[in-house]
Amino acid sequence: MDAARGHKRKISFADLEATFRRPGPPLQHAPQPQQQQQMTPQQAEQYRQDHMRRVEGARRQARKPTDREIPEELSDVVVGDGVEQYRKLRDVERRLDATMMRKRLDLTDNMQRQYTRREGVLRVWISNTADGQPWQAAEEGSVGFGEDGTFDFGENSQATFRVKVEGRLLPDATFEKDGTDEEKKEDKSRRPRLSHFFKSIVTRFDRNPALQPDGYSAIEWQKPTHTTPNYDPNSSEVSFDTLEFERKSDENINVTVELTRDVKTERFKLSPLLAEILDTEEEDLPGVVSGIWEYCRVMGLQEDDDRRSIVCDEPLRRLFQKDTIYFPYVPDAVKPHLHHLDPIKLPYTIRVDKSYINGTPATDTEPAIAPSAPTVYDIRVPLPNPVYAELAKFNHTKESHTKDLQTIVRTDDDLALLVQKIHNTNAKRKFYENLGKDPASFVKRWFSSQQRDQEVILAENMRGGGDDGPGEFHSRGGTEGLWGTKQAHESVGLWLARNTKAH
Repeated sequence: MDAARGHKRKISFADLEATFRRPGPPLQHAPQPQQQQQMTPQQAEQYRQDHMRRVEGARRQARKPTDREIPEELSDVVVGDGVEQYRKLRDVERRLDATMMRKRLDLTDNMQRQYTRREGVLRVWISNTADGQPWQAAEEGSVGFGEDGTFDFGENSQATFRVKVEGRLLPDATFEKDGTDEEKKEDKSRRPRLSHFFKSIVTRFDRNPALQPDGYSAIEWQKPTHTTPNYDPNSSEVSFDTLEFERKSDENINVTVELTRDVKTERFKLSPLLAEILDTEEEDLPGVVSGIWEYCRVMGLQEDDDRRSIVCDEPLRRLFQKDTIYFPYVPDAVKPHLHHLDPIKLPYTIRVDKSYINGTPATDTEPAIAPSAPTVYDIRVPLPNPVYAELAKFNHTKESHTKDLQTIVRTDDDLALLVQKIHNTNAKRKFYENLGKDPASFVKRWFSSQQRDQEVILAENMRGGGDDGPGEFHSRGGTEGLWGTKQAHESVGLWLARNTKAH
C-alpha cells in the first residue's frame, strides 16, 4: 500500500528482476581467533592419517562378529558331543560372569565403606597439670605474697593449667603382625590415630564465661577438610594422638569433652521398635535396609508372586503402621526411626590443687595417687577396614590383570569367528541337503529367490518367478547377463553403501 495516496502500486517483473540483481552488502567473515594457528603440511598429513586410522578401526569393530551361540540343530549333525560340551561351557561362563560381577560389586561396596562392622576400643586419657598456682608460688617463694604472708590474687596472672587429651586404639590382631622391624614400623605408622575417628573435639566449661579470666566458654578443634587451604593429611593438625591446650585459672573447673564422630556413612541412633528388630542400637541407612531385608527373608514375609512385596508381622506392623509394604519404600519408611547420634560426652574436672598435681603417697586405707593421674575412658569405635589398602591397590592397578584381559578378549574374538564359520558351514550343508532331496523344486525356488533379490536391488518389478517371470537375460549369469551390466554394479554399490550407513 502507498501510504501517501492510499492505493496499490503495480510492480513489474522487470522491477523485481532488477531488485534481485542489485549487489548486496559485502560478506563479513568471522574473525579467526588469534590463538588458532595454521597447521603445517606435516601436521595436516598426520591428522589425516590418525583420522583414517580411527575410522578404519571403528569400521573393523563394527564388522566384528558378536554371535557366539551354536544352534541346537547342529547337535544331530556334528559328530560327537562337542555342541553339548560347548553349551555347558557357555553356561559356566554366564555363571562365572555373574559371580565376577557380584564380587566386583562387593569390592566396590568395600571401597566405599571405609569401616567394617567390627569395633575396637579407643582408650582416652584426660589429665591436666598446673603452673603458677598460689600453693606453688608459696613453696617457691615467688611474687604474689605480701609482707604479712597473705597472697594477692589480683596480681596472680600467672596461675595456669594445661589439659591433655590423649587417645590410643588398643592393640588388635589386625595391626599386630609379625615381620621385620621396618614392616612393624610401617604397620605402626598406619595405625589409626585419635583424630581419625572424630571430626571435632570440643571442651565445654561448666562455668559462666564472665567468671573466666579470659572470658572463654569452650575450646574447640575442627578437623580440616580437603577444601581447607594448604590441606595436608599428614600434618599435625589433621593426624594426632594428643590434644593439649593451656588457659589461666587458679580454681578447679568442671568440663565436658565432646567427641563428634567422623564416619563416611552417617550412623544413626535407632528407635526402640527398630532396635528390637535389628538387635542393635546404632546403624547406618544401608545397614538398616539390609537388616530389614534379611529379617523378612528369614521370617518368610515375602509374597510368592512378588518377592518385593512384604507382608508385615507384628513387629513390622508396629514399625510401619501397615499390613503390607513394598520393599523399595522401606528406606523412606524407616527415616522417622533414625535419629542423629549425640556427641560422645566425657565429663572431667580440671584440678589445680596440690594433692592432685603432686599426687599423694599410699596410706593404710587408700592407695597412692600418681601426680596428675589421668581419668580413663574406653570408647567403642568402628575399626578401619584391614583390606582397604589392598582393595585400593587391586582396584586401581591394571598391570596385574591387563594381560589376562587382553588374552580373554582375543580368545573371545577368535571364538566368535569360529562360530560364524560354523554358521556358514551349516548354511552350506542345508543348501546341499535340500538340493539333494528335490533338485527341481529347489532350483526353482532358488531362482525365484534370486529374482526377488534383483527386484530389490534394481528397484524393478519383475512379478516374481513362474511363467510371468523375466526371460533368459535376467537368469543368465556372468558378464553377459543382468548382473554384468553397469546398472547392476551401481545398484549393488548403492545398496552396500546404504547398509553400511545404517550400521
